[in-house]
Amino acid sequence: MRIPPFARYRPLMRMTAVFVLGMIAGCVVYNGVFHLSYNELWLNNQELQLQLHQNEEDIKTLKKYSKRQTVIKEIKVRAEDSDKGPDEASLKVMLQKLGDELEVLRGRDVFNIDEYSKMTRIMLNQKVYTVREKEYTAQVKTMLVMEGVLQVWVQIRMHVPA
Repeated sequence: MRIPPFARYRPLMRMTAVFVLGMIAGCVVYNGVFHLSYNELWLNNQELQLQLHQNEEDIKTLKKYSKRQTVIKEIKVRAEDSDKGPDEASLKVMLQKLGDELEVLRGRDVFNIDEYSKMTRIMLNQKVYTVREKEYTAQVKTMLVMEGVLQVWVQIRMHVPA
């Protein structure tokens, strides 16, 4: 029995190897693009869920206090930029947690904002939140009430245990 010479199959084997390597590289690129777009979609979904939650609470409050002009009807929590702050997904979860804690101020009289600001600063000052297995602290920087909307600016940083 005669064995065929493999020298004539060498170019075919090289082309096959290049084709298989191209398929692998294409899969890697496609997978990377897919995960980037999925991550963007997930972050957008988190932001929309936060807005939906806030809007539902605002609708309840507006229905309840529609006749009174001097109450806090809406609460908006904003984060200041920080170099040691959380990533986008953790930031959205933190803002939702802070908004839930500030719900006690909804429906309160705006003329007593001084005592509410002191209460809020004491309540939230250096409180540790665990989000996505990382610990963060929030510090209230500014509180502003205008036309029934309480806006709170907080600075969120990584928690450094003492």
